[in-house]
Amino acid sequence: MLTHLEIRDMLIVDRLDMGFQPGLNVLTGETGAGKSILLDALGFVLGWRGRADLVRSGAEQGEVTAVFELSSSHPAHAVMDDAGLPRSGELILRRVNTQDGRKTAWVNDRRVSGDVLRALSETLIELHGQQDDKGLLDPKNHRVLLDAFGGFSDMLSEVRTAWLARRAAEKALTEAEAELEKMRAEEEFLRHSVAELDDLAPQPGEEAKLDSNRRLMQAAEKVREDVSRAVQALGSDGAEGRLIDARRWLESVAAKAEAGLDTALDALDRAMVELGEAQSEVDRFAEALVFNPDDLEAAEDRLFALRGLARKHNVLPDDLSGLADKLRARLALLDGGETELQALRDAAGAAEKTYDSAATALSEARRSAAWKLDAAMGVELAPLKMERATFQTVVSPAAPGPDGVDDVTFTVATNPGAPAGPLNRIASGGELSRFLLALKVCLTRDSRGLTMIFDEIDRGVGGATADAVGRRLAELARGGQVLVVTHSPQVAALGAHHWRVEKSVEGGTTFSRVTALDPGDRVDEVARMLAGDTITDAAREAARALLSPR
Repeated sequence: MLTHLEIRDMLIVDRLDMGFQPGLNVLTGETGAGKSILLDALGFVLGWRGRADLVRSGAEQGEVTAVFELSSSHPAHAVMDDAGLPRSGELILRRVNTQDGRKTAWVNDRRVSGDVLRALSETLIELHGQQDDKGLLDPKNHRVLLDAFGGFSDMLSEVRTAWLARRAAEKALTEAEAELEKMRAEEEFLRHSVAELDDLAPQPGEEAKLDSNRRLMQAAEKVREDVSRAVQALGSDGAEGRLIDARRWLESVAAKAEAGLDTALDALDRAMVELGEAQSEVDRFAEALVFNPDDLEAAEDRLFALRGLARKHNVLPDDLSGLADKLRARLALLDGGETELQALRDAAGAAEKTYDSAATALSEARRSAAWKLDAAMGVELAPLKMERATFQTVVSPAAPGPDGVDDVTFTVATNPGAPAGPLNRIASGGELSRFLLALKVCLTRDSRGLTMIFDEIDRGVGGATADAVGRRLAELARGGQVLVVTHSPQVAALGAHHWRVEKSVEGGTTFSRVTALDPGDRVDEVARMLAGDTITDAAREAARALLSPR
C-alpha cells in the first residue's frame, strides 16, 4: 500500500507531501490543475518511462520519494531478494532527476538501477490511465489481456521457446537444402577437380623444391666443371697431397724439435679431418650432378602442372593439397547430403510437433479462460448499470507464431437482441469506460498488495451510472487501496479520503498545490463539481446528499 508521496521541484510542483490511506482515495480539481503531474511524478519514482522535462524551471534537480507498506508475503520481497536488497516492512523509493537529464534512484537508501524500480513497480502499482481504452479497442491487445487473465506466462514462454526451436530447425533444413542444391550444380566440377588433384597429388613445399632442382640441373654443366676442378684441388694431387707431405716432413724432425712442432702437427691433423669432410660433401654433390636429361624435362613438366593448377583454382601451389581436402569434404557432404537432409527433416518435424503440442495446449487453455473471463465480466458489468450487456471473448484460429495459433477478440452486445460486435464498433465512450473498469477488475482480482490507480475511468458517464462506477471502485478498494483521479462528483463523494488539486500563480510563477479536504471542504469541492465556479446553496445541499452514507 502506498502511504506517502513526497515531490520536490518537479514540473510546477515546488514542494508537496501527501499521506495516503487504505480504501478509496480520490483526487479532484479543475482540468489542467496538475492531477496528471502527480501520476507523472509517481511514474518517475517507479522507474516508468515518461516525459523527460520533469525538473521544475529554475531548480537544479527534482526529487520524488514514495513510501510503501509491505506485508510479509508481498511479492516485492522476491524482487528485493533478487536485487540483493534487505527485506523490510517499509519500502522507500527515492529518485532524483537533474536538469541535464541524469537520473539516480535508491531503494531503502541502497542505490539501484531503473530496471530494479520497474520490477518493483509491477508488484506495487497497477495504473489504468486514459490511454487504456485505446488498448482495449485494439484487437491486437486482446490476446495479451486474456493471457494475463489466465496467468499463461509459463505456457507462453514454452510456446515461444518451441517456436524459436521450430524456426531454427526450419532454417537449418532450408539452408542445408540450398547448400546441397548448390553442390549438386557444381558436382561435375567437384569430381573433375578432385580427380585432377588426386592424379597430381601435390605436396606442401614441393614447388620450391622442384624449382631449386630444376635451376640446379639447368646450370649443371657449368657447375660440374667447377666442381671437378675443386675435386682435383682437394685430392692427392692438390691440398690432400700437400698436407700429407707437410705432415711427413714435420714428423721427420719432430723428435729433434723438443715438442716445438706438436701444436702444428695437431692442427694439421684437424685440417686433414676437415679436408676429408669437404671432399666427401663435394663428391656427394658431384654425384648429384650426374642425372638423366629426362629428369630436367620431368621436373619442368611437374612444376608447370603445379603452377597451372594453382592458377586455375586461384590458390598458392603449396595450398593445393589443402584445397584437395576441402573439395573431397564437399563431395563427401554431397554424397551423404541426403542422409543429413533426412536427419534435418526429422529434426524440423519433431520441432514442429513440439510447437504444435504446446500451442494446442495454450489454445485450449485460452478457450477455457475465455469462458471464465466472460462469466467474470458478466458479474462485474451488472453493478455498473450494464446488466443487459453481454461480453464475449472469441478465440479463433490464426497463423502459427511465437504467441501460438489464436486470434482473440472481445465482442459486446450492449442491448438485448442486438448483434454482438467488436468493442470499437459497438460501445460508446461511457460504455467503453465501464467495460475497461470491469476488465481491469477481472485482471487484477488475484493480485496481492497492488495499489490500483484509475485516471478518469469515469469519463463519459454521469448520474446513476457514475454513481455505479464509484460504488464499484469503493467496493474494489475495500480491504485494499485505490486511487482515483476524477471529474465526477458521484465518484468523488464515495471516496474515503479526498484531495483537491489546485493551480495558482505566485510571483509570476505557476504552482500546483494539493490539499487534503476535511468534511466541510469536501462539501464545497463536490458542490463545485456539481455547479461549477459559482457554488450555490442548492449545490451544497446536493453535495451533502451525495456525501451522506448510503
